[in-house]
Amino acid sequence: MTVSQEKLQELLDSPVFATVATIQPDGSTQQSVVWILRDRQDVRFMMAVGSRKERNIRRDPRISVLVSPPDAPYTYAVLHGAVVLETEGRFQLRDELSKKYIGVPYAQHIKQTPEAGHDPRDIIAARLTPHRIVGRL
Repeated sequence: MTVSQEKLQELLDSPVFATVATIQPDGSTQQSVVWILRDRQDVRFMMAVGSRKERNIRRDPRISVLVSPPDAPYTYAVLHGAVVLETEGRFQLRDELSKKYIGVPYAQHIKQTPEAGHDPRDIIAARLTPHRIVGRL
C-alpha cells in the first residue's frame, strides 16, 4: 500500500482527529483520540500528565498514529515510531491546536467554556518522528 506524502501532509494539516495507540504494561494496546499538529515531518499532540497514555509512553515510547480523512473513510495512514515527551513549548502547542480545531486560542476558549480547562502544568507535549508510514492515501 502506498501513502502519498503530499496527501498525508494535507491531511495532517487539516483538523482531522487522530488515534494514538500505546502499549499497555500487559502488552495490549491502549488507544485514544487526539488533536494533532504537523511540524515538518513530525507529528505533535498533547496529553494530561499521569494519564494512561503518558504512563504507557514513559514505559515504552513506541506508538502508532492513525489518521483517516472523514470524506474518504477507507483511506488512511498509520505513522509508527518512538515518541519523545516535551515540556518546552507545550503552551504554544496547546494554543496552536486550539486555533486549528476550534478556531480560537486556548485562553479565549476557556473564558467561553471554563469547564473545559484544567491546570496547564498538568499537560505535556509529545513529538513523533515517524520511522515507518503505511496505509492507502
